[in-house]
Amino acid sequence: MTVYAIIGGTGLTQLEGLTIRQSLPMSTPYGEPSGEVQLGEFAGREVMFLARHGHPHRLPPHKINYRANLWALKQAGAQAILAVNAVGGIHPDMGTGHFCVPHDLVDYTSGREHTFFAEDLEQVIHIDFSRPYSQVLRQRLIDALHAEGSTFSDFGVYGCTQGPRLETAAEIVRLERDGCDVVGMTGMPEAALARELGLNYACLALVVNPAAGKSPSVITMPEIDQALQNGMGTVKSVLARVLSAA
Repeated sequence: MTVYAIIGGTGLTQLEGLTIRQSLPMSTPYGEPSGEVQLGEFAGREVMFLARHGHPHRLPPHKINYRANLWALKQAGAQAILAVNAVGGIHPDMGTGHFCVPHDLVDYTSGREHTFFAEDLEQVIHIDFSRPYSQVLRQRLIDALHAEGSTFSDFGVYGCTQGPRLETAAEIVRLERDGCDVVGMTGMPEAALARELGLNYACLALVVNPAAGKSPSVITMPEIDQALQNGMGTVKSVLARVLSAA
């Protein structure tokens, strides 16, 4: 049976409903992960949980040790990753409260440790990253969203920016011209590192605000926080459906 790990993003630093059996303080060759890997039961399945930004939320996107996080989950026995991400909506159908299961991504980040092969001076390894997300896991998320009756898109190109600031309106125009449907700050290098470790990986993205320039009003943190509060119940229900059906 596949061993699943959930990586919780902004708004999901704790997984309500997880019966924790053990919290593992992990040490990796790449430093310390964002927090302890929690092992327990959720929706009747053994599962792991890791808060991407730490608990409480303290790590900005560009300071997250993505390599340590993925290595720790793999070391703890994870085989598949369900990643939860808060994003801004670029595509006109992807307004606040909408869910997206991305099928592709564009990486706009810089300076992040983005590979496990950087120190391997004997061999250069090039992973196939044509389709960054597992289609099997994507379909399970799509089926769960459909069963929940949620408003969602079964497609989406995730544009990953550096953060922690939000984007300018001109940057969003560029991302839209590049084909991006949503914008976030943590989708990479997480997805690529999972692929390097042979972990199946898919993203459940919750739109928490219109991207810059996509609304006549300014983006405020209270509005983002409210969208997170409104959407996290569905996020947990979708995760539970995926795990119970797997």
